Amino acid sequence: MKTILCYGDSNTYGFDPVTGLRYPKAIRWTGRLQMILGEEYVVIEEGCNGRTTVFEDPAEGWKRGLDYLKPCLNTHKPVDVVILMLGTNDLKEVFGASAQMVAGGAETLVETILEFTEEKQGFVPRVILVSPPLIGEGVCDSAFSHSFGMRAVKESQKLAKYYREVAERKECVFFDAAEFIEASKEDAVHLSPEGHKVLAEKLADRILTMG
Repeated sequence: MKTILCYGDSNTYGFDPVTGLRYPKAIRWTGRLQMILGEEYVVIEEGCNGRTTVFEDPAEGWKRGLDYLKPCLNTHKPVDVVILMLGTNDLKEVFGASAQMVAGGAETLVETILEFTEEKQGFVPRVILVSPPLIGEGVCDSAFSHSFGMRAVKESQKLAKYYREVAERKECVFFDAAEFIEASKEDAVHLSPEGHKVLAEKLADRILTMG
C-alpha cells in the first residue's frame, strides 16, 4: 500500500465557490483520486485555505506552508508520493511576488520534502509539483478582488514555466493543472466540481504511469 500526501491550499481543501463551504469528499479531487486509485493507495488530504509556500501573511501568519510541512511529513510517514499544489495565494497583492519568486518558494518546499524525508523515513518520495490553475480575469469582480488583481492574473500565467524548471532541477514530476482545468466562473480562483473531477483523473493517470 502506498501513501500519497496532497499538500495544498483551498483547492486541495475543496473550497466551494458557490457556498463558501467545503465540497463533500466525493467531489473533492483528493477524494476522487482515492476512489480511482483504490485500496492499494491511501490518499491524505492536507489542504488549508489561504496557504502559501514561504510567504507570511501579515493577518494570518500561520498559513505559511513551509512552517507546517515538516510536522505534516513526520505525522504521515512513510510517504511514497507528495502532490504539492501551492502558489496561488503567493500572488496576492499583499506580497507583490512575481511568478519567479513564487516558484522559488515552491522550490524551497520541494527541497524540504526531499531532505526531511531522507532523514526521517530513509527514502525520498516521488514529488509531483503541480503548477496551479490560472487565476481568471473575473477575480477582479469577485469576492476575492481585495486579494487579487490583474497583476496576479498575469503572473499566474507564467507559473508553469518556472515550476517546470524547478521540477527539472529537483527531478520531480511536473504537472501543469492549467492544461486540463480552469478556475470556476463564480470567483475565478476555485475549482468547480467538474474541475475537481478532471484534476483527479489526470493526476491518477500520472501516478499510475510514472516510473
